[in-house]
Amino acid sequence: MLSQVVELIENKQNFAITTHARPDGDGIGSSLGLCWLLRSLSKTVEVIASDGIPVSYRQLPGADEIRKVSEIDKKYDAVFVIECSDAARPHIKNLENQFVVNIDHHATCQHFGSINWIDATASAVGEMIYNLCKAIGGRITKEIAECLYMALVTDTGSFHFPNTTDRTLKVASELVKVGVKPAKISEAVYNSYPWSRIELMRQVLATVKRSESGKVAWMRQTLDMKKSSGAVDGDNNGFVNIPLAAKEVEAVVYMREVEPNFYRVSLRSKDGLNVARIAEQFGGGGHKNAAGCRLEGDWNKAESKIVSAVVEAIESK
Repeated sequence: MLSQVVELIENKQNFAITTHARPDGDGIGSSLGLCWLLRSLSKTVEVIASDGIPVSYRQLPGADEIRKVSEIDKKYDAVFVIECSDAARPHIKNLENQFVVNIDHHATCQHFGSINWIDATASAVGEMIYNLCKAIGGRITKEIAECLYMALVTDTGSFHFPNTTDRTLKVASELVKVGVKPAKISEAVYNSYPWSRIELMRQVLATVKRSESGKVAWMRQTLDMKKSSGAVDGDNNGFVNIPLAAKEVEAVVYMREVEPNFYRVSLRSKDGLNVARIAEQFGGGGHKNAAGCRLEGDWNKAESKIVSAVVEAIESK
């Protein structure tokens, strides 16, 4: 919980921060925001990650200092693990040999840390790091503000996802007062895509199908699509939300082939459907309106199982 995190920071000196593989705006923004906070408290800290940083987030202060690693090669007083559902998500070896502080806002997060600070009411971990800064008496610098605003704007879909609350908007307002330029952040997130993203999007959207009622849509991304478009991990961010723009669509299933017969599935919903419960049936988890899981086996059979579960949940509401 928050008080334990504050006590740890006050009494220890040497820290590392990491987030999940294929990092998103909340993972990177919150990690860097926490890094700048710890530095302002004269702590020794570095951010480490198993994957490279997507283009949209490279303009954040400190992004160029993130160290890419496959395993932890030194001893820290603690390692902060940001926005990970379980200890395997960072894809970093030897994490189990460290004192781990697990910070997440997913209700389905496993309590894998020595300290577990989970707040499912927060719109993003960035909101939690803001609260940590206030609790420890830190000053919100421009560097911290820019990183945390990126976390908020990406995890709330520019403040139009259901996880946006009055508290979220108050935090965003405070960050803008510090010096954040919302248009600059939005430009980096939404208007700095490589053409490979557009080509990948074209191919993925060509696979979209809908259920008989029109309430459920699903689509695929194959390994061949990724290769032919020249896309890299992160180029597909937000694809799952596109079909939700249709008024009648209430849920979307987006299956991505990561290796033959192995898929990552993203689920999104609106109008009250809890897709986290569906993801849990397949060993995954997440938020009420944004969740995910992993599937193996024949593509058609795997797709049929997950789509049928979503359709059944929609029809039984």
